[in-house]
Amino acid sequence: MSQMAGLKPKHFLWSVENRVATVRLDRPERKNPLTFESYAELRDTFRDLVYADDVDVVCFLPNGGNFCSGGDVHDIIGPLVDMDMKGLLAFTRMTGDLVKAMINCGKPIVSAVDGVAVGAGAIITMASDIRLATPEAKTAFLFTRVGLAGCDMGACAMLPRIIGQGRAAELLYTGRTMSADEGERWGYYNRLVAASDLEAEALKLAGQLAAGPTFAHGITKTQLNQEWSMGLDQAIEAEAQAQAICMQTRDFERAYRAFVAKERPVFEGD
Repeated sequence: MSQMAGLKPKHFLWSVENRVATVRLDRPERKNPLTFESYAELRDTFRDLVYADDVDVVCFLPNGGNFCSGGDVHDIIGPLVDMDMKGLLAFTRMTGDLVKAMINCGKPIVSAVDGVAVGAGAIITMASDIRLATPEAKTAFLFTRVGLAGCDMGACAMLPRIIGQGRAAELLYTGRTMSADEGERWGYYNRLVAASDLEAEALKLAGQLAAGPTFAHGITKTQLNQEWSMGLDQAIEAEAQAQAICMQTRDFERAYRAFVAKERPVFEGD
């Protein structure tokens, strides 16, 4: 297992406290766009989280009043125009690998969205497990606005499962902005929070998850994602096996003994 608290990324801000890792993209003057380098470093970080034993939850936070403005027009969009097919496919696979790394990192991810979360920034929120936003948040899957398809980084698979096929189709065809109010009504955002409270609420939620049975949370995340491609009988059997595994954990025993003693259980993640 590895320790992530000492990580010093070059292309985003990172900290770990009380087993919660926080991530912020760090170009606030440009609304925090992604670059080739930040994509790759984020992908590698989430891949490494699988083996981290000092992080139980990840919290993706805004910076300077915005979440992420997507791929940098000058650092990414411009160079893509001049790439050959092999180079383009290497890039699109890398961006998809970030989503796969987030899904498979084994830790719940909470995204806190303020300002713009567009393009790949919207995808990062989509690939998170829980999403909070301010009433001012603007979310757009704007790939058609730059002449591309809406099927980017898993959007056509994941977004309909979150908000429904028709709503997802509208956003992906038009590239229009989903308001925070729409996002909450449609189930994209779990709840809206005033900008002054957003980070505190996101970190509070992350802290609650980190204080829970974290091994079991990892199992929950795995099942939420793997059961997309299962039939109902397969899913029920997979959950039976998963729950039997969790029943062998010490946290399960701790919860039982705490209940008998009329105490609140203190989970330790084993």
